[in-house]
Amino acid sequence: MNEQEPEQHEASRRARRQAERAARPARPPQRLTVTGVLGELLITAGVVVMLFLGWYIWLNDIIAGNEQQQAAEVVQEELQDRWERGEAATPRETADPGEPVVAAPAEAGEVFGTLIVPRFGADYVRPIAGGVDLRTVLNNRQIGIGHYLETQMPGEVGNFAIAAHRTTYGAPFADIAELQLGDKIYVETADGWYQYAFRGLEYVWPTYVSVLEPVPREPDIAPTDRFLTMTSCNPKFSSAERIIAYAVMETWYPRAGGPPPELAGVVEAAGR
Repeated sequence: MNEQEPEQHEASRRARRQAERAARPARPPQRLTVTGVLGELLITAGVVVMLFLGWYIWLNDIIAGNEQQQAAEVVQEELQDRWERGEAATPRETADPGEPVVAAPAEAGEVFGTLIVPRFGADYVRPIAGGVDLRTVLNNRQIGIGHYLETQMPGEVGNFAIAAHRTTYGAPFADIAELQLGDKIYVETADGWYQYAFRGLEYVWPTYVSVLEPVPREPDIAPTDRFLTMTSCNPKFSSAERIIAYAVMETWYPRAGGPPPELAGVVEAAGR
């Protein structure tokens, strides 16, 4: 056999394959349709919406939470300054706890204290203002926690009730469902620190306002204890229900005697 024959056969096969490919009809270009364009737009819009929600719910909460944290540290300094100027109800030389001092009711929108919850983080502190108006208090990036004006003040016999978001606007109560029996919750005012102990959670309908009574859920009973009630929406990203955290006051620390030992780091962080 001639040595060139295999090469010629191979060349012939390649030529036939090329001819067959050339003879195949070319695929027509895909046409743009309204349905196709709309589908592409919807996919793009979906991606944009998901990115926005990620920013709005997660990143924005971090940013707003940091702003509220910094604002609370400024409030802590102002509370100390008020006490040093003699504007608080407790005398500057009084360090004996005794009966807790109760400040005058706060006005709507007035920042009068801070909430400190070690369970929410070693440096967690947020401002508290009078009222639960969304625009001026709960959605305010410098506040976030509001006091129901019809309820009692910190340290007062009855129910000191507050509200905040679990998501968005800094989410001050993001971890409210993580509270455990006995957890300490502190409310700081110009007079000192009021220490409450967590007792339990409850889930109720939004219309179940009896949780704000002087004795929560017991409108016909006169109070003898000092309660703290924290309210927020449930489940997260919904307002279908309310999650309620109850606590009872254990003691208080007049400012003259310094903060509770557990809060030493938080106080130092505020520059005091």
